[in-house]
Amino acid sequence: MTQTYDYIVVGAGSAGCVLANRLSEDGKCSVLLLENGGSDRSIFIQMPTALSIPMNTSKYNWQFESEPEPYLNNRRMHCPRGKVLGGSSSINGMVYVRGHAKDFDEWQEEGAEGWDYRHCLPYFKKAETWTFGSDSYRGDRGPLGVNTGNQMKNPLYRAFIDAGVQAGYPATADYNGAQQEGFGPMQMTIKNGVRWSTSNAYLRPVRSRSNLTVVTHALVHRVVLEGKRAVGVQYERKGEVLTVRADREVVLSAGSIGSPHLLQLSGIGRRDVLEKAGIEVLHELPGVGENLQDHLEFYFQFRCLKPVSLNRKLGWASRLQIGAQWFFLKKGLGATNHFESCGFIRSKAGVEWPDIQYHFLPAAMRYDGKEAFAGDGFQLHVGHNKPKSRGHVHVRSGDPRQHPEILFNYLKEEADREAFRDCVRLSREIIHQQAMDEYRGAEIQPGVEVDTDEEIDAFVRGAVESAYHPSCSCKMGTDEMAVVDPQTRVHGIQSLRVVDSSIFPTIPNGNLNAPTIMVAERAADIIRGFEPLAPSNAPVSMDEQWQARQRPREAARALA
Repeated sequence: MTQTYDYIVVGAGSAGCVLANRLSEDGKCSVLLLENGGSDRSIFIQMPTALSIPMNTSKYNWQFESEPEPYLNNRRMHCPRGKVLGGSSSINGMVYVRGHAKDFDEWQEEGAEGWDYRHCLPYFKKAETWTFGSDSYRGDRGPLGVNTGNQMKNPLYRAFIDAGVQAGYPATADYNGAQQEGFGPMQMTIKNGVRWSTSNAYLRPVRSRSNLTVVTHALVHRVVLEGKRAVGVQYERKGEVLTVRADREVVLSAGSIGSPHLLQLSGIGRRDVLEKAGIEVLHELPGVGENLQDHLEFYFQFRCLKPVSLNRKLGWASRLQIGAQWFFLKKGLGATNHFESCGFIRSKAGVEWPDIQYHFLPAAMRYDGKEAFAGDGFQLHVGHNKPKSRGHVHVRSGDPRQHPEILFNYLKEEADREAFRDCVRLSREIIHQQAMDEYRGAEIQPGVEVDTDEEIDAFVRGAVESAYHPSCSCKMGTDEMAVVDPQTRVHGIQSLRVVDSSIFPTIPNGNLNAPTIMVAERAADIIRGFEPLAPSNAPVSMDEQWQARQRPREAARALA
């Protein structure tokens, strides 16, 4: 028997959990939430410091991989996406960055009418409970817990912020408030010492609603169309293929890889791509899977002269102690992601808002948790966040189990390569400020011998990694390459929407979990026909002389 629901939401991730909560909260509309993964109850998901484990575990991760990237020495790049309740918010680094206000104004300029900063800010506020209370920029009544970790107890965090200020950049107490540009404490989605994924924040509190059905281990095959109308979804569970119908709408929230792939599996997309995969073209929409964007970063690593780094906590005895303290008290080093200070700067004069981001880590290690070298160390994760290069997601066949072809074309554009040269040179200048003198040892990576443009380019090609922020592959707008309109409706198909990071027109300067949640909050009001929240008039702090200078004042100390 075919079951019928008002709404079917595909993907219980950063957006899908929000939608399941909001669309079912009136108690009247029936909502089906389909997720290919399973439970997120694992201690390794819930304990913030264990973030490298779910991120690298196939049980919780789709384990996507790019094609050989032609501008990165033909390396295949790891592209983890969450396959579990909470989606990527259950396997990510828990960093909470909204993006710069100008990023959202840029969305509107790209054709996403109504998605400028004034209209987005109220939904950022609606989503969160900021540990320090509410103001014009922050909310204190939302499901999402946001705090600053362990309050920068390690002295390296403060030293990094001070070094940024000494280098001529501003300090910012809240980069998600009036001023992103500068150096300050990092924010994270953690509550009471626990990872506060969208599963914990939005889904778990409402699982008992009689009008909400959550089905896990469901592999969606396609959206069912009748003419130019979406009427349901076909999915497989435990070897059985089922079809469910939607009286109102189908909403894809499968992420920037999954959503365009599902559209293509359903016969919606570029004609040549679908025909090559042997899929009947039911609706030609050339932008599906195009415009793919991501952030790259590399680790700028130094030895530490004092015995204060977290490299001393990587032994099994220390790990057991940290784990026990977290298990019983939800406190200590287990209750943070360890990225507790950060920076946002502009790469050069003439760049209007920050395009380079720093995550500071008082240790030298990789995302997989492996130690970088023996002894104490620290590192900056640094990357250029407004890339010009564009890639794609293309279906390979009609088999939903076969991963799509993913090509980012990282660093294809010269402007992106130039920006990474800026990342190397500006980072060195910051770390060589007086505040870091007592901690800064030898430069391990890139190494002082990496200095010319050619040497930096070669290093970046070999060492740069994805920051795991794929987006923009079903962009929102009204031009011929747009996939959804500003109401999140798929162009030319009735009763079908996409709501996740794939609909971003351009990638923001920051991590993507926060803006994805915001998009889902705002889309939920649009879907329900609610009046949008009143736009904000909160001012945004910008460097008025951005055209003439790269930072607000001269560095206090020249590059050593």
